[in-house]
Amino acid sequence: MIMSRRKNLHLEDNLEDSFLNLTPLIDVVLIVLISFVLIAPLVEIDRVSLAVGSSSEFDASAMQKSPINIYVLEDNSVKLNAKTISLTELKTELKWIKAKYPKEIPQLFQDKKSAFGTYQEVKNMVEELGFTGLDVILKSN
Repeated sequence: MIMSRRKNLHLEDNLEDSFLNLTPLIDVVLIVLISFVLIAPLVEIDRVSLAVGSSSEFDASAMQKSPINIYVLEDNSVKLNAKTISLTELKTELKWIKAKYPKEIPQLFQDKKSAFGTYQEVKNMVEELGFTGLDVILKSN
């Protein structure tokens, strides 16, 4: 009988040791969650909207940074430095400009109502011609 009592005590001790106390962990998680809920409305998120309209409406200060300005307008027409051209003409013009200004980075003024495919074609063309980058100019709020 003494032996069985010792075995039962030993089993009860093992059962108590096998359970973890998760209360402190849950308290910390709740405090972090509450702090996020309280702080989230106070954080302001900046938004950037794409430029809309003709090439004359884009920011003039950004245009002075690069001699290579590409405009994709709402109707998917393309302008290079205020001259309306087709995508095939754009490629030959960009080759010539790349030879003249090898270190310059083109700036793309993309209208938000234009097709994404036109942007993709221009971007691929710029990469193919060996430019090191492409600045996409957005209109801030």
